[in-house]
This record gives sequence, structure tokens and C-alpha cells, in this order.
Amino acid sequence: MITDSDLDPDRPQPKLFSALLKPHRTLSHKAFLVLMGCLGTISFAAGIGFWMMGAWPVFGFFGLDLLAVYIAFRVVFARGRASEEISITPNELRIRRTSHRGDVAEWVLNPLWVRLEKIVHAEFGIERLYLVSSGRRVSIASFLGADEKASFANALSAALDAARRGPVYNP
Repeated sequence: MITDSDLDPDRPQPKLFSALLKPHRTLSHKAFLVLMGCLGTISFAAGIGFWMMGAWPVFGFFGLDLLAVYIAFRVVFARGRASEEISITPNELRIRRTSHRGDVAEWVLNPLWVRLEKIVHAEFGIERLYLVSSGRRVSIASFLGADEKASFANALSAALDAARRGPVYNP
């Protein structure tokens, strides 16, 4: 028997699915410091060697190379702060995307009308995942690999199917 309290829209809904996706980090902070130390030592030693042979401008180029590697890794670390949170309840599918700059975009869709669209490449597997509803198409899980996207798509499809079946009441 369903009571009025079961139909209350303000009542918290059970989560059928929840995922927090973050880009893969290539190095930890400690490994980054070790890498920069090794590269710095090698660049300095090679630069001193060229300086002693009379090719002193090469020493500066080794420093510029080291600076370029440092800047590239700082950009990668900054991009690693991005995230995507996807949650499904029987009443809504919520996508909350946070950019690496901290900008937040949020979409709320009805899980009964959402369709999961996969763009599949014959050789590489799933390339893109989209949630499509009412003419809107939202790209999800863009920083996952093909195998991770396949596993994520299976779990998300199962949760969408559970939302379409509706809540199960056990008296």
C-alpha cells in the first residue's frame, strides 16, 4: 500500500546511480618534483658541458626546455581539477560539470525521457557518450578511455532502466 508520505515530492529520493568522474592524473605531486629534479640536473650538466666547449648559448636553451616542460605539467595539473558528477534518482538525472577554472554547469533531466547515445569507432571502441532528451544533447564522460566509457555506459544504462521501472516498495 502506498501512503501519502510515499508520494511527497519533498521527500528525498533514493539514489539509483552516482558517479564522480575526474580526469586521469599522469603524475603525483611528489613524482612531478622528482621528474623536474632529474630533468633539471641533466639539463644543467649538459648545459655546463656545452658552455665549456664554447657553445654558451645552448645553456640558455636547456633552461628554456626545462621551463617548457614545467609549464606543460602545470597546465595538465590545472586541467586535472575538472570533474563531472552524474546522479540518478527515480525523478531526475542530474549532471554537474565543474571546469578546471571552477565554472559550474548543471543539467537536470527526466530519466524517463533520457536516451544514452554512443558514438562507436569500429577499431577504438566508444569515442563519445551523450545523454539526449527533448532535443538537448549533453556530452558526458569525455575524459574517460574507451574501456572505461563502455563500463560507465553499461552502469548508466542499468540505472536508467531502473529509473524507468520505478521505485520498488517493500511493505
